[in-house]
Amino acid sequence: MKKQQVKKVSTLWEEVKMVRDYDPSVTSNAQVILTYSGLHAVWFYRLSHILWRKNHRLAAQLISQLARVLTGVEIHPAATIGKRLLIDHGTGIIIGETAEIGDDVILYHGVTLGGVSNKPGRRHPKIENRVFIGAGAAVLGAITVGEGAKIGALTIVLKDVPAQYTAVGNPARFIPPK
Repeated sequence: MKKQQVKKVSTLWEEVKMVRDYDPSVTSNAQVILTYSGLHAVWFYRLSHILWRKNHRLAAQLISQLARVLTGVEIHPAATIGKRLLIDHGTGIIIGETAEIGDDVILYHGVTLGGVSNKPGRRHPKIENRVFIGAGAAVLGAITVGEGAKIGALTIVLKDVPAQYTAVGNPARFIPPK
């Protein structure tokens, strides 16, 4: 097997392990692989992203739309996603075209990483490593959510969130780390 193929298989197993480590109800790798729609959405994204980068844009978008129908999660093939993204109860998640997501990020259902402009360039948020985003939260615009930050359920974030801070409310207010 080529090094790149081994790396991709390793990444897939890391994602299965992250689900196993995170969810106490999981009883086996088979359960994760066969039943976790958030994981399926990430895997579909990884395939569509490869096609997008190779300039097979229509094929990438078709796979992305198939994934949306099958999983309830919409991830634009041009988005940038790091390692071990965990989408728990993923229905209704939207990740926009210029969104960037770091490693070890957790998203709950109904999260939107959306844009507020139709101008070219970065329009969607950058989510740094180890960020948690609760159910129904909307993170909008070309903002940055700092490493280790937490965003509470139903929070609307329109400004940068400092690293390690917690954002809650509408509009979001920031709570410093203890």
